[in-house]
Formats: sequence, C-alpha cells, structure tokens
Amino acid sequence: MSQYKVIISGGGTGGHIFPAIAIANAIKLKHPETQILFVGALGKMEMEKVPAAGYEIIGLPIMGLQRRLTLQNLKFPFKLIASLLKAKKIVKEFKPDVAVGVGGYASGPLLKAATKKGVPALVQEQNSYPGITNKLLASKVQKLCVAYSGMEQFFPKEKILLTGNPVRQDIKNLEAKRIRGIEHFGLDPNKKTVLVVGGSLGARTINHSIDGGITRLAENNIQLVWQTGKLYVDEAQKAVASFEDKGIKTMPFITKMDYAYAVADVVVSRAGAMSVSELSIAAKPTIFVPLPSAAEDHQTKNAMALVNNNAALLVKDNEANEVLVDTLIDLVQNEDQQKQMSESVAKMAFTDSASIIADEVIKLIKK
Repeated sequence: MSQYKVIISGGGTGGHIFPAIAIANAIKLKHPETQILFVGALGKMEMEKVPAAGYEIIGLPIMGLQRRLTLQNLKFPFKLIASLLKAKKIVKEFKPDVAVGVGGYASGPLLKAATKKGVPALVQEQNSYPGITNKLLASKVQKLCVAYSGMEQFFPKEKILLTGNPVRQDIKNLEAKRIRGIEHFGLDPNKKTVLVVGGSLGARTINHSIDGGITRLAENNIQLVWQTGKLYVDEAQKAVASFEDKGIKTMPFITKMDYAYAVADVVVSRAGAMSVSELSIAAKPTIFVPLPSAAEDHQTKNAMALVNNNAALLVKDNEANEVLVDTLIDLVQNEDQQKQMSESVAKMAFTDSASIIADEVIKLIKK
C-alpha cells in the first residue's frame, strides 16, 4: 500500500485548527500509513494544539495585516516574503501528494507554493462569508469544501462541494450524557438549564447582559452554566456568589463541552462557524449574539443561515443588554418553540464532514 503525503495548512484560531485536526484524523482512519505535516503561523495557537493532537507542525513567520494604520504593518511585506520562501522549501523537501488549506495566515503562502509546484489542492471554508486567504486561493485549487449553501457568489461553482464543518465527535449522542453532565456541574435534573458560551476569551457583551440578569434567571427557576472566558472571571464570581445554591454555575473555560451541551435546554452563543456547526449537530435551541467586529460581519451571516430557517434566534450585540435576558427567559418557558427550533436545526446539520472531506483529499491524490 502506497504511503500518501499530505500537507495541511492554516490556523490562527480554534475555528481553523479544529477542522484541520479533524480532517487529519479522518484521513488517518481511512489510510493509517499516510504521512501528515501541518504548517502554521509562528506564535499562534496551532503551534501548541497540533503537536498535542499528535502531529508534526512547522511554523511560518507570517502575520496578518492590521485594519488600522500601525507600524506593525511595515513588517508585513518582509514576513510575507520570508514565509513564501520557507513554504517553497517545505514543499520541495516534503514532496506532498496533496495540500489542504483551512484558512488563516499560513495557508496562503503554503498553498501558493504547493499549487505553483503542481501539487493538487483543496480548501475548506468554515464561514458563510469566506476569508481573504481562501478567496485568493479559489482560482488555484481543485476543490472548495464549504459549510453553507450559496457560496458560488464567492467561488467557482464547479469546484464547490457542500460538506459542512468537521466538529468534535464527542458532541454526538448527547442524550446518554445528560445524567453525567448534571452530576458534573452539580445541577438539579428537574430545572431548566441555560448554557452561555462566548468563545475561549469570553464575550464582553454577553457576559454583561447575563451578569445584569442573574437575579431574574434565578427567580424564574433557571439554572446557568456560564463560560465567562478568563477576562471576566472575577466579576462573574462576585455576581453568582449568592446564587450558587440556585444552580447558577460559572467557570472561565468548560473542558467537558459535551456535558455542557448535554445538560443545556437553551444555549446563548457567539456565531463563529464552529459554534454554529456544533450547535446544529447538538440540535440545541440557540440565541446567537454575533460578534459585530468579525470580518465582513460574517458571524451575523452565519447566524442568519439558521434564523431564516426558524432554527435559531438572533439578538444584536448593541441590543443585548436590553433584550437578551428577556428573550432567553421567553424561550426557556416556551417548550414548543424549543422543540421546533431543535427539529429545524437538526435538519441543517452535517454529521460526516471530516470523513467526506478526507475522501475528497484522497480522490485528488488518486487523480
């Protein structure tokens, strides 16, 4: 059996890194002899997360352009040239059969170097509005795996394959984990539970809104599992101090996310691509509060794909302090609406994304 060689490139955020690792794992499952090399950006989280997942990674000195005028931008052309040269060297030495880009700074130079050498390439785009790197690469690659329909407005139609986003496997079959989740968080199984997540750093607006509404949540017999992010820990602990016995729980980061989804009747979340994909598979009624500063407002576009199908609710960031807690209490008390949202969102979920993308990667090698 021949040994395939695959380069996977990109990162910068968990939203890029997690799909990259999921694709690598799916390739390894189908073809265990495959040699996989990751290429990331020096100083970014992939340099730590990828080795932790058991894969080798090489870092490029690439950086992003700041949107505002700053001295940092003067370094950009030099770092780009250095990254292109290093990417060229990596491709020459590793001799990949195929290159995969998942978005983020590093995938640009690497896929440019690979496609120039005639290496077949595939891009995976997580969002409903593509990042600049993937837009630039679209004409150079053979296949574009996307998570949302309607992407032909950005990419050549004949190259697009609708696959959804690869998500962690442990969030499937959550029903069986509910009891363990209730014990893990110390909750009352007879009360309704809300999960609040704002990404690993937290979300300031969501945190402030929840902080201001804790008394009302407790009065309405609603339990809370609240991931605050590390920047809001102290404020949150003060806010919940007198409500611990009411099932109001706060933590900077949730390690057992599958348990958190399992116990949640309703979720409040930002609308990053991976959050939307995970919540679709978990089939949870969700109120999205999109991050307004996300590039091209892509989080609003991600959320609207569900809202337009009656599969989620949306509260604007600048209105959250006034309306988020009211909207949340209304939804928790409306079981018919929860059921309808769960059913609608489950129909939109892609459950085998990593496996389908892995098949496409192998097809490109065999061509």
